[in-house]
Amino acid sequence: MTIKTVGIIGAGLMGNGIAQTCAAAGIKTIMLDINEAAVQKGLATISASFERLIKKEKLTPAQKDSALAQIKTSISMSDFKDVDLVIEAATENEGLKLKILKDAEAVIRADTIIASNTSSISITQMAAATSRPERFIGMHFFNPVPMMALVEIIRGLQTSDATHAAVEALAKALGKTPITVKNSPGFVVNRILCPMINEAIFVFGEGLASAEEIDAGMKLGCNMPIGPLALADLIGLDTMLNVMNVFYAGFNDSKYRPAPLLKEMVAAGYYGRKNGRGFYHY
Repeated sequence: MTIKTVGIIGAGLMGNGIAQTCAAAGIKTIMLDINEAAVQKGLATISASFERLIKKEKLTPAQKDSALAQIKTSISMSDFKDVDLVIEAATENEGLKLKILKDAEAVIRADTIIASNTSSISITQMAAATSRPERFIGMHFFNPVPMMALVEIIRGLQTSDATHAAVEALAKALGKTPITVKNSPGFVVNRILCPMINEAIFVFGEGLASAEEIDAGMKLGCNMPIGPLALADLIGLDTMLNVMNVFYAGFNDSKYRPAPLLKEMVAAGYYGRKNGRGFYHY
């Protein structure tokens, strides 16, 4: 199966980034959200991103117009009736995702593939809640989607070879480099990355060094482009805590326990860049 039309659920940060990437590759894209304001905000973000690429001479105005013409916005799931692939990019909340998937299943074709952009929820578990588990897969993009080359393709226990092959081919058509991983909490990248960030929070909480010194140490000593505490602020401390809680519950291993300071900061409402205060002020 060749994927030619994609429906994206969610016009937020990840959803509009995925939509932009699909459209730029010439793939017909339907971007859906709960109301017109949300989808128009997502579309405006895509347009502004294309404008920045034009200023950097990485895109022509004609290419921008051509890409935007590939995107249709929608607030009705019924518009997904003819898509080849649905990518769910909603908030990282399992109950919400499962409801959305059931709504999508009610209208899509029997041969349509469903992918989730989840960063932490079990693909096997989500697949089991659908009526076509063999056509369910994880397709985890990284933020910012148009710039990041990696896509993690996560196979649930039920995922068929044909589903995997179609999604892998799409990732390559989007200009991405896919890696295929088995279903497990955090998959591969976040399984390694998030405990490292969590350990940096432990180090900061113990007063071993300032946030600036910890980040400088990791940038200069490990050649990281951004320090772990600044990265935590970028990801969102609430998201970080959710991921670590998933690991802790999934592995039942104390090495994944969230740092006490992380829990304290989230309780205080310090979420990082998204609301102006985390390990740094924005």
